[in-house]
Amino acid sequence: MRGLLLCCLAALATSQNLRYDISLDPKKTYEYKYEGEVKFGLGKANLAESGVRITCKATITGASPQQFLLQVSELAFAEYNGFEGHVSDIRASAKVSTTVVNIIRGILSFFQLTVKTTQNIYELKEIGIHGNCESNYAIEENEETKDWIITKVVDVTNCKEKAAMHRGMATAMADKLSKERGESVMSTMKYNYTIKPTPEGGLITTAHGFEQQHFSAFNVKGGSFKMEAMKNLVLLSVNDTHRARTYGPLEIKGNIVYKFEDVNINIPMMMQNLDNPVPKAMELIKRLSEANSGHIDNATTEDSMKLYHLMRVIPYEGLENMWKQLAENPKYRRWFLDSIVETADVKVLNFMETRFKANDLTPFEAMHTILMAFHHLQVTPNLIEMAKVFLKLPFSKSNTYLWHTVALSYGSLVNKYCVYYVPCLVTAAQPLMDMATEALRSGNKEEMLLALKALGNAGHPGSIKTIMRFLPGVAVTPLDLPLRVQNEAVQAMRLMTTRDPHSVQDVTLTIFLQKHVPSEVRMHAFKILLRTKPSMALVSTVTARLLEETDLQVASFAYSYLHGLASSRTPDNHYLSIASSLAVKILAPRFGRLSYFCSKAKHADWFDDRWLTGVTSELFMLRNASNIIPSELVSSEKIHIIGRIIELLELGIRADGIKDLFGDSIPGFKGDFSMSDLMAIFRVLQQWERLDNDKPVLSVYSRITGQEWFFADLSKDTLRNIISAFSPAAGKSSPLWAMMESLQRGVSWDYTRAFLVLEARYFEATSLGLPVEISKYYNTITACNFKAKVTVNPPLTENIAQLLNSETTVETDGYAGSTKDFWVFYGTNTKFFQSGSELKIKRPLAVPWKLSAKINMPGKKFELDFPPSKEEIELLSIRSDLYAVSRNIEEPDAGKMTPMMSPSEAPSPDVLKPYIWYPSSKMCYEYNIYGVGFCMEYKLKRQYYQEEYPLYYFLGYSKMAFRIIPAQTTKAVEKIHFELDVGPSKHPMSARQLLETVRRLSKEATQQTDLSSDSSERDRDRNHTILLESSATQAVFNFKAFAISENQKAEGYDSVMYFTPEANIKNAQLIVSQVEGNTNWKMCVDTSLDAEAKAHITWGDNCQAYDMSMEAAVAYVNGSKPDLKAKVKWSRISEYMTELGKRIERYIPGVALLYGFSQKNERNPEKEVSASVLAAWTDSVDVEIKLPEYTVYNKAMSYPVQWNSEWLYCNMTSSTEY
Repeated sequence: MRGLLLCCLAALATSQNLRYDISLDPKKTYEYKYEGEVKFGLGKANLAESGVRITCKATITGASPQQFLLQVSELAFAEYNGFEGHVSDIRASAKVSTTVVNIIRGILSFFQLTVKTTQNIYELKEIGIHGNCESNYAIEENEETKDWIITKVVDVTNCKEKAAMHRGMATAMADKLSKERGESVMSTMKYNYTIKPTPEGGLITTAHGFEQQHFSAFNVKGGSFKMEAMKNLVLLSVNDTHRARTYGPLEIKGNIVYKFEDVNINIPMMMQNLDNPVPKAMELIKRLSEANSGHIDNATTEDSMKLYHLMRVIPYEGLENMWKQLAENPKYRRWFLDSIVETADVKVLNFMETRFKANDLTPFEAMHTILMAFHHLQVTPNLIEMAKVFLKLPFSKSNTYLWHTVALSYGSLVNKYCVYYVPCLVTAAQPLMDMATEALRSGNKEEMLLALKALGNAGHPGSIKTIMRFLPGVAVTPLDLPLRVQNEAVQAMRLMTTRDPHSVQDVTLTIFLQKHVPSEVRMHAFKILLRTKPSMALVSTVTARLLEETDLQVASFAYSYLHGLASSRTPDNHYLSIASSLAVKILAPRFGRLSYFCSKAKHADWFDDRWLTGVTSELFMLRNASNIIPSELVSSEKIHIIGRIIELLELGIRADGIKDLFGDSIPGFKGDFSMSDLMAIFRVLQQWERLDNDKPVLSVYSRITGQEWFFADLSKDTLRNIISAFSPAAGKSSPLWAMMESLQRGVSWDYTRAFLVLEARYFEATSLGLPVEISKYYNTITACNFKAKVTVNPPLTENIAQLLNSETTVETDGYAGSTKDFWVFYGTNTKFFQSGSELKIKRPLAVPWKLSAKINMPGKKFELDFPPSKEEIELLSIRSDLYAVSRNIEEPDAGKMTPMMSPSEAPSPDVLKPYIWYPSSKMCYEYNIYGVGFCMEYKLKRQYYQEEYPLYYFLGYSKMAFRIIPAQTTKAVEKIHFELDVGPSKHPMSARQLLETVRRLSKEATQQTDLSSDSSERDRDRNHTILLESSATQAVFNFKAFAISENQKAEGYDSVMYFTPEANIKNAQLIVSQVEGNTNWKMCVDTSLDAEAKAHITWGDNCQAYDMSMEAAVAYVNGSKPDLKAKVKWSRISEYMTELGKRIERYIPGVALLYGFSQKNERNPEKEVSASVLAAWTDSVDVEIKLPEYTVYNKAMSYPVQWNSEWLYCNMTSSTEY
């Protein structure tokens, strides 16, 4: 930027009465020296930082009584107008970029000063480079020089009309109450002035500005990144003006407030030359496609961000030309469609409109591309109008799921529009309201559902009257609509709860209080009502009405939801939690014992003030008294982070047809989920032909970040088609037959997908006129490819059922994996340079395979063969580091990335010494029999200070990896063979001898380790052993894991599981033997299950070296409180297990203390660990764990799920019984 010259014009009115008011003489020339510097880092010694420094001379010359010319060396020309020491607007040549003008704003902000001669301390709001901010002034006078020393402090954090901007995360709701727990970004600004009085007014002789910003992904109290901006202005001279200066045509560039550029073009983790972008993007697409075909090349994954960067600057015509050249190649086509959605502007809408009109996308391509394009679009009012066209294009309705995607995505676009433009015009949601109205008029249930779901995504308050037409109890003209439509209409108000909570409260409360409204609709209304965060008074009103509630489904749902919210710890539920806890105390005597056969709403959450992070999990189960199967199940997860709430995922299932099929009971169902129970369920499912033709069998939907993106119904006709297609009797015309023919010929598939999951950016102005940016990027590349060929012997000739009498062999090899790149950038980012701190994380996952599988259906035998490991395979790794980065456009490929941690561990003697933590480890376990091993390694580098918890957890170098490695073998391994034989058979004689040994050892161990047992206990064990030895023992399965070598005996492990039939007792034995010439190692497991669950394990030479036993039982204290007891005992265990047990014993007290446990130092049985969990109350348990040297316990430990042995069942035929 050298050699540029900038001139500005400013109006600073003179004042004869206030000699200290900032004013300039239009007949004089003032020359100042300006220095500015901004730096980013952790603010600690010995840690790398990056920064930018600006120095120049600023000459101010009067051009007229109200205008002054500002000449700044090495920049450009511009002008500004103003009055009374304030800058009102700036003008510059059209060629001067916004970046340069912003730097000038940083210089001019020194003159944005309000001097009051009648007050020494005062505060006021004034316009500055940061926006409309609160400023605090303090004035002192130098008695010798009569100069005024003015201190000005600006509250940058709480500015109104702040020069700040968000991009991304529009669906993440701001959580204002979390700011009461802590801040993730805090800024301060301080100016110091020396003002010399002159006849013309106050003259700034020196000025100093110091700005600080603290940023953390958590709470800034626990350590933070730091930005420091300093600037100085020193008066060099004041001279008379001898001649006027001239300047060319100028245009208005705005006032003193910082102005943002097109931030989409400047991606912070890179800098590249954007000239002639089309061939560069073409080359990148081809290179990325080839490099990531068949596997993922981790060295290239970050280049996908460069591709997105280039696509954003390519004009629409260039994109069309690229499409014509790339569309014929499937790999290039897929990469192009994945990357064009990241243009995020009008070009992608024009491109997609052309594709829809030309019908040259498949339905799946169109669904994926329109979904991503609308999700990433930087919405404006004009783009909203353009997007409406997709609701009218014939191609949008050519496929059911494509039409769903278009409508739902448009609704999401309206929602984003309402986030950035307040108020948002109702015309944005009008097409969806028209869809709903037309569907209601025509009675089209499918279109009603779609329109309501799209309106739910939009969340526009102006659509509430349209939605009310579908709601029972509030519609002006009541209509007989399906229950599912009514439920959907209630849910369509879910996003209005933050935009117009009072209107939503009025509607949902009216629905909830009307007992003639269907129970499901009332429960949904109650859920939406609580999303509005009702006041204590409103919760009290609902509580009073619940005491009169006769519908136990509604009562149970409402009470259980309030019960969960009463324990909430997240900031957004702070006041609602208090109100709910009071409501629960009132309602508990009446509804506290309703069983799980009633509708339930479960809420559990966690939040930590140090991290400003939390999670919420909710589960809703809606039932009715006439059906044993729930009507609807909904699960949702939320994340609370940096002052926002992200509705991460929601899954819902409706069982309309299924619940009618099962009715109110299942004939023959006992409730123990035994084989007889499973057969009872299967017999009911076999009657699926009785299902209603007009009602879906199942319905599912999914929402991500609060936006529904997919829903589908399984109809009776679809179910019939699936059953017939996959029926064993399916002949040569079935899809299954065609698939088998294709597999016998051999198939291959190669799929790669790039996806920018997250682009969240926050921008603020600095006092230097440079932007400070906090950005998070999360990009993933997923790849899957395989080859497969199937051989069937004897071959299929008539139908698929012949597979049941054939041997099928499958040969396959392939790869599945994904690489995720995550960046956090904190710094300044302009089109000329970048400087800041950058956290970079890479997580590759790769699973290659090559195997042969043989399935012998008649013999019930399954075999798998793998080739031995010949080279090291990295299955999973995570690498991260924190850098100080600097880049500039003159040398875009020569950017500097310096690891922030100093390579030297010795800090300077005059600074606070940090804690040094460099842990590393590598653990490998090799299976020499198979010639394969597994390794886990990690290496961390940390330097931190005590006050920086928890930030330091994530700062510094980290590397963790899991690998498969080749291992040394005694003989060459040809293949690794696994075999499973599930054909039942009598055990051989050799196995009988081993079983007798197991019984004997089990009996001896019982006598040795349980001497305190009474005689009846020992008699039962003895009878149990005798019964086992005399029973007809059957082998349940036989599993082999062998290493096969050519012309040599196989080595490995052989395991057999036996089952001994016996009345009222379920017994099983597992014997694992090592198959090798010089060993007799075996492991024997003997289990029994009756009133207690027991297991006895012995292992070593012929199962006699070591032994351990375990048992667990549930009893009821006082006949009502369940008490779970578990015990582990041993007499002989290996040294490794002994050492591991000691480590765990040392670790438990600290962890127990964190969870509120107490400790008693007492001697317990030396070779025994026991635990008991007693249900103390409906929502708490008493826990006690005994180890050899101490006992830890917790009385009345909170338990999120209620229990009660005296459940009251929901019986709608006797609704007054409680």
